[in-house]
Amino acid sequence: MKIVLAYSGGLDTSVLVRWLKDHYNAEIITFAADVGQEEELDGLEEKAKATGASTHHTIDLVEEFASDFIYPIIRANAIYEGQYLLGTSIARPLIAKAQIEIARKAGATAVAHGATGKGNDQVRFELTYAAMAPDLKVISPWRMEVFRQAFPGRTEMIDYCAANNIDVEASASKPYSMDRNLLHISYEAGILEDPWFDPTTPDNKSMYKLSVDPEDAPDEAEYLELDFEKGDCVAVNGEAGNPAAIFKKLNAIAGKHGIGRVDIVENRFVGMKSRGVYETPAGTILIHGHRQLETLTMDRELMHLRDSLIPKYAELVYNGFWYAPEREALQALIDNSQQSVTGTIRLKLYKGSITTVGRKSPYSLYDEDVASMEGVDSDYNPDDASGFIRLQGLRLRARHKAHKDLLKDYE
Repeated sequence: MKIVLAYSGGLDTSVLVRWLKDHYNAEIITFAADVGQEEELDGLEEKAKATGASTHHTIDLVEEFASDFIYPIIRANAIYEGQYLLGTSIARPLIAKAQIEIARKAGATAVAHGATGKGNDQVRFELTYAAMAPDLKVISPWRMEVFRQAFPGRTEMIDYCAANNIDVEASASKPYSMDRNLLHISYEAGILEDPWFDPTTPDNKSMYKLSVDPEDAPDEAEYLELDFEKGDCVAVNGEAGNPAAIFKKLNAIAGKHGIGRVDIVENRFVGMKSRGVYETPAGTILIHGHRQLETLTMDRELMHLRDSLIPKYAELVYNGFWYAPEREALQALIDNSQQSVTGTIRLKLYKGSITTVGRKSPYSLYDEDVASMEGVDSDYNPDDASGFIRLQGLRLRARHKAHKDLLKDYE
């Protein structure tokens, strides 16, 4: 039996290499998707093989991740529950897709992941398997009682690694889970499970990797210009680049100013609430700039229609339905709405804040003559407002006349 394991080299998947090999008497092929973890990928092949893997594959997916997964959700202004920029969520369908490709090439009959039985990732991985390779056997150890009995908590996993000479970053003094990619870093579990725990204190703030504390950010603001074409950022300060290069540049700039940190309690798809801390520097800037350009170039009713769909779109991505027909249909509408979202946004970055200080576009719908309060002649005639307001108030007047005895608060 051959099993392809989605492998990060972290605590959970390090344990799984050895445990799956022994439990199934199987050949374990490890696979790591390079979606922007940078130094976290160093030494993975040697570590995986030392732990028991027969073969390891690290696949560079950074550019595909940026252009085909991150940029589409930025075009949608997708934010789950108004706070979470979907950094972990959007990486999972790409990772699962690549894992399936490895399994096909290796002749494997099973795929495995280290997502916990209480989290969202198990759903995201397995919905992608269902959409693209329903014939493959799916192994989810955290949903197996024999595995949970052996590893009821992180302490037992750390002890197992120590006993089997498996090197992991996690330790008893730093027991939290971290997931990194080009879009963000997430931190959860362990000490962060207490929603009252403050990770920003001097003793704890070393946890953050992509951004400085806003209190420690430069005392001088930095100005930044973003050029967009059809909803996609194509240049920073006039310097063009591909999506991945732009993200890397903006992560450095935004991180320096302490931008992109959120600490939230979110509603998981599986039903529980969980606390997560996230750093999303570049994503925070791009969604802010993108939204500001849309205010200048997008038709009002089109914007309002698209905005009404954002919660549903974000929920689909969060829950793992990237390869579902409803997400694809919504994406088509969103992408169509972006035809005029071309122009430049100027931002001011300062100690964790983003201020829009300029916007321009060849497709601007802003008409200074129409908007002016200086009595300039334009297509707008104030006299027209009288009839407009009267018609808008028609139903309100009718209600007052017919229901007057019911409207006690209106007397």
